[in-house]
Amino acid sequence: MDTTLVHALQETLRKETGAPVLLVETHISWVLLTTTLAFKLKKPVRLPFLDFGSVEARKHFCEEELRLNRRFAPSLYIDVAPVCGTRAAPRIGGEGTPIDHVVRMRRFSESSLLGNLLAAPEFRPEWLDGFAQRLAALHQTAQRMTSASGFGSPERVARATADVLDALQSRGDEGRLAALRAWTVEQAQALRMAWIARQHGGAVRECHGDLHTANVVLVGDTLTPFDCIEFDPALRRIDVMSDVAFLTMDLKAHGRADLAFRFLDAWLQHSGDYPGLQVLRFYEVYRASVRAMARGLGPRGGDGLPDYLACAAQLIAGPPGAARLLITHGFSGSGKSSVALQLLCASGAVRVRSDVERKRLHGLAPLARSAAHGLDIYGAQATRQTFDRLQVCARAALLAGYPVIVDAAFLRREERRSFECLAAELRVPFTILDCRAAHGTLRRRVAARDAAGSDASEAGLAVLLRQFEDHEPLEAGEQALAIEVSTEDAVDIAQLEARWRASAR
Repeated sequence: MDTTLVHALQETLRKETGAPVLLVETHISWVLLTTTLAFKLKKPVRLPFLDFGSVEARKHFCEEELRLNRRFAPSLYIDVAPVCGTRAAPRIGGEGTPIDHVVRMRRFSESSLLGNLLAAPEFRPEWLDGFAQRLAALHQTAQRMTSASGFGSPERVARATADVLDALQSRGDEGRLAALRAWTVEQAQALRMAWIARQHGGAVRECHGDLHTANVVLVGDTLTPFDCIEFDPALRRIDVMSDVAFLTMDLKAHGRADLAFRFLDAWLQHSGDYPGLQVLRFYEVYRASVRAMARGLGPRGGDGLPDYLACAAQLIAGPPGAARLLITHGFSGSGKSSVALQLLCASGAVRVRSDVERKRLHGLAPLARSAAHGLDIYGAQATRQTFDRLQVCARAALLAGYPVIVDAAFLRREERRSFECLAAELRVPFTILDCRAAHGTLRRRVAARDAAGSDASEAGLAVLLRQFEDHEPLEAGEQALAIEVSTEDAVDIAQLEARWRASAR
């Protein structure tokens, strides 16, 4: 491929800035990095999935890249600039007929990429919580694809997966590919009606399309996605769960399944898309196959990257723990939500939170205050509706094969019994996590949480005092199913996870 233009641009920028200019190459682009800016030049290539063959096409896709990525990272994407002059003596901007175009971006440090941050001591898992919240909001407002468009249809999903596996065929590893192909064909048949339901239900939207750890960067203290798919609408007009699956898969491939489930937990809290869990694992396998294919396309493809086919093989074996149901039990301030978050990360579980689902039923965001909206969401009828909603969400997650934690006070015997019946109906083990702390500790925690206003729970001291009076303690039969945990001190989560797994046998 003729590299005259990109090397001439590199020299032009070096003279203009008075500093070295780094050239980074991918299979479809060159990126020139000055000390503060990045200039992305698309290669004049024609591949089965894109056509950058003409100047006009490259200009169009530069403009599409700017438009689409500004949804996610407006602070990074500056503009599209013409390249004028000649291939041997180019200049960015100015008069004359453009010979090409570049996307101008603000440069960031490679160390700020999520894939590199994972091993850094300063990495903060709560960054993923905020990112999941923003991604759910972007998905909610993204353009919805109609079923007539064909995007997200069972046929398209199955065909896209088969095409990727076909592309991998020439690289050997027939054993793993045969197992993947057999599994995906079987699952494509089993999930056909689920995909149709999601397509008709509005889950197929204008997404990012390439949401792996190398395309998420820390800007300030905010994880920000960039470099979304611009060259093929079919690769970004997808089920929102396919977008989520790319990142959960990549976190798992990097050995951070704990962070994958934390991210998923936060996204589910803000999206409420528990039915999507049915298709999550298929999309994770598809995304692992896509990354395996992409490894071989670049000039140095695969360097330092995980074995994505191995990740796909692990995924088709199923979720890390067999479907089982755990409900929490304890007063407000007893540490239920804190322990549940740590436990879901350790066990690969899906959590359903009563504080969040109660608000969702009334059109409120997880951190919204109901009183500020003039709503009473804690009456008897609202509580019954909340527990009905918890059952619906838990059922969806259990049927998808995941361990499930229902995070609620469960102070009434009837509420606990209804979930024990759900477990019996679905033939999955049932466990109660009994969280305990001294009354003084409960009061201090509730008062501090109420003052901070940074948690989904709105239970204050008045609610706690009523709980003391109305609580229906665990009966003997329930105690036999319970794991009691004191939260006065730090909880040994690894030991707790082992006890839960053992109790579910």
